[in-house]
Amino acid sequence: MSDIIAIIIVSIFFLASLVGTVLPMIPEAPFMVVGIVIYGLIAGFDELSLYFFIGQIILALAIIGVDYLTTAIGSQYFGGSKAAMWGSVVGLLVGLLFFPIGLLIGPFLGAALAEFFFGRRTDQAIRSGVGASLGFWFAFPLKLILKGIMIGWFFTRIL
Repeated sequence: MSDIIAIIIVSIFFLASLVGTVLPMIPEAPFMVVGIVIYGLIAGFDELSLYFFIGQIILALAIIGVDYLTTAIGSQYFGGSKAAMWGSVVGLLVGLLFFPIGLLIGPFLGAALAEFFFGRRTDQAIRSGVGASLGFWFAFPLKLILKGIMIGWFFTRIL
């Protein structure tokens, strides 16, 4: 019975992490690892070796790295600043209110408005918005792939 409860709890953490792929205020990568640790505390660590945990932590760090690097590289490549990167996050959050179209244009508008607010020319603000948006959306499938690997690896270990 405790195994079933542990699987339900870890699944909730995994789902929250998947939601975090779109909602940047959810600490998505830590949720994956914390869920696995909680599973181990409830059901036991017999199937979860040190090698498994090291691999999971490396994958979680890769998720964090992809998230920041793609947005930063996209913004920088198009000449954006840190304001554009943070603006894209705020734009995404506001864009959630206008789902689904808000998810597509929110990061762009947020980055462009942030740049414009900090004195950049309109053409530069628009370029920064495009770069930050492309970086954010490029990270999306990569993070899902990494999470899929983590989840698949976990379930192949315990089942």
